[in-house]
Amino acid sequence: MSEKIFSTHPLHPQVTGELRSLGTLVVASEPSPAAILAESAGASIIVVRAPIPAEIFAREPGLRAAVRHGAGLDMIPLDAATAAGVLVANVPGVNAVTVAEHCIWSALALLRRYPQLSHDLKSDGWTKARAHSDHGRELSGRTLGIVGMGNVGNALFRIAHAGFGMKVLAVTSRPEALPEGAQAAALRDVLSQSDVVVLCCPLTEATRGMIGADEIGLMSAGAILVNVARGPVVHEQALISALESGRIGGAVLDVFDTQPLPDDHPYLAMHNVILTPHMAGITEESMLRMGQGVVMETRRILAGERPDNFCNPTAWERYLRRFG
Repeated sequence: MSEKIFSTHPLHPQVTGELRSLGTLVVASEPSPAAILAESAGASIIVVRAPIPAEIFAREPGLRAAVRHGAGLDMIPLDAATAAGVLVANVPGVNAVTVAEHCIWSALALLRRYPQLSHDLKSDGWTKARAHSDHGRELSGRTLGIVGMGNVGNALFRIAHAGFGMKVLAVTSRPEALPEGAQAAALRDVLSQSDVVVLCCPLTEATRGMIGADEIGLMSAGAILVNVARGPVVHEQALISALESGRIGGAVLDVFDTQPLPDDHPYLAMHNVILTPHMAGITEESMLRMGQGVVMETRRILAGERPDNFCNPTAWERYLRRFG
């Protein structure tokens, strides 16, 4: 009998074809908890691009693995999967340059006042829009602070340092692994000394709420905060207050406490903010790379092999008792 491969979202066409060669591919009618819970019944593999209800793992006797279409594991209840003997795999690093490019172009756009001038050009004409140019700033030669030197942090360093001649300060737990040209620094120093601060760390109990009013208060008046990590890393109301008062120069936000962003959210009325709907790591190219990683891990797991990027190895013995 063909194995059921359930995906929370549509995938790249090439990836869709490859997964269909491995089993029966079913895509959720919508990426809601209710639809995922109901439509994943009988799945052997779940391809994860939306939060997975924890009860699925204990419910499904034939569920072999949850494979993350990307790197972050916050969408998968890891403890529940491990307890049920379900393997968890991910595809780290393949969209790092995609996220890094997003950080650079959006920081540039804020420094050059793109949101304001685009709005004014469309609503009030050439002269008003052009007046913003006197206050635009260059990225080259400025200081970049990177909080989290994983795959994204390292890709961002390469672009910023080699391409824009930026000084790079990094908050990292492994200073010995920093690339040449990056300088390890404490969070307080990164916030106070950087023109652009990029948050690209995982969401953990240590990073939840890490950037609050006190931390934002350390930033210089024209500094830009970029969050491509997770929304709860930043205390949302503190950031709203800082942006409304002009305490910092602006923010680039790809992730939020509540997603989708509510229609009445204060961010939507701000011209010193660039908002994107959690898509910093998504391009046609990265979707293909992430999907190819999913295919490779799915093929290994269905063949009875351990995944290459095995995120809960303590589940292996329990998995073997279930599937032999």
